[in-house]
Order: sequence, then structure tokens, then C-alpha cells
Amino acid sequence: MIRVFLVDDHEVVRRGVAALLESEGDIEVVGEAGTAESAVSRIPALQPDVAVLDVRLPDGNGVDVCREVRSKLPELVCLMLTSFADDDALFNAVMAGASGYVLKQIHGSDLVGAVRTVAAGQSLLDPQTTATMLARLREQATRKDPLQALSEQERHILELIGEGMTNRQIGERLYLAEKTVKNYVSNLLAKLSMQRRTQAAALAARLKVGHPE
Repeated sequence: MIRVFLVDDHEVVRRGVAALLESEGDIEVVGEAGTAESAVSRIPALQPDVAVLDVRLPDGNGVDVCREVRSKLPELVCLMLTSFADDDALFNAVMAGASGYVLKQIHGSDLVGAVRTVAAGQSLLDPQTTATMLARLREQATRKDPLQALSEQERHILELIGEGMTNRQIGERLYLAEKTVKNYVSNLLAKLSMQRRTQAAALAARLKVGHPE
């Protein structure tokens, strides 16, 4: 049996989903909650296999519930159910550990299939959604480490820019032609989405490039 817990602030929705799932021979609805607080307190006690969570709740959201209950029950599988196609909510849900994300407009049989899919340990994200997720993760990683896109030589040149050196001085230090240094500087500015050398110098000073604390 797949043990399911339902979280939705609309009782009519909960009853409808519960009736739909309970009509299947292999699914049992073991509990319900209409608020985030109630869900967080009841889910760990009941230890369901799958939590079907509404994204928007009166006292919080299903994403936070997913994150919190999975910290206590790592084996719990979360399926987000929402009225809104929201990229930010989808991204946050997956980052919180949700295995799937479906809209309330879904057909009943498809919802039953979604519960079975995530209960079996599979993800319910289509390829386009997965590609969007990966792109956002890469973007976040680059924001956390803005130097990630730079080559070792470009990082070194950025460090020297931070020390106030001119292209000629950098060339003398690194045994490079001044024109070559200029090209390196242009490339690193482009990679850092900067227009001016002073911006790069400020970044270098802030990050103390090459001199980790």
C-alpha cells in the first residue's frame, strides 16, 4: 500500500483528492492537513510514503513544509499540487527535495499515476522543466563564485588589476605583450558582465583574489 498524506487549505479539494486516491486498491490516505503548521506536526507522526502538498497555504507554503518534513523523514516523497504554473515555486520545490510538481487541472487518473510514479522513486519533471532547473542551478553557482568562468590566467590578471597595475605593468610581470594583456582584460570583463576596469579592480579587492582568508 502507498500511504499518502494530503495538505491543502480547501477541504473540498482534500475530500475530492482523498476520494479519488482511496478508490484505488493500492493507495491509502492516512491523514490530512489544511495548514503548514498542522502538516509539519502530523506528517512525522504518521510517516506516510507520499505527501501531496498544496504550494500555497494560509500560514506558509508547501515548499517549506516539504523541506522541513523531509529533514525529519528523508524517505518521504513530496508531490507538489498547485493551481499556478510558477517557475520560481517549481525551482524552490525541487531544491527543497520535492519529487514532482503537478497542476490541479490534472486529470484524476493522471494524479493517481503521479502518486504511483513518485512513490516508486521516480521524478515527475518533464525534460523542459529539468533543463530550466539545470540552467538556474548553473546561474546560481556562477553568482556564488563570480570567478568560476575565468581561466587561471584571467584570475591572475584580475588580481594584478586589483593591485592597481596597468596593462603594461601586467605584461612585464607575466612576460606577455601589452596587446595580449588587453585582450585578456576584455575577455574577463565580458565574462564578469562588467564594462569598466575599475569594476574589476573593486571586485578583485573585495574577493581578495589569490589570497583566501
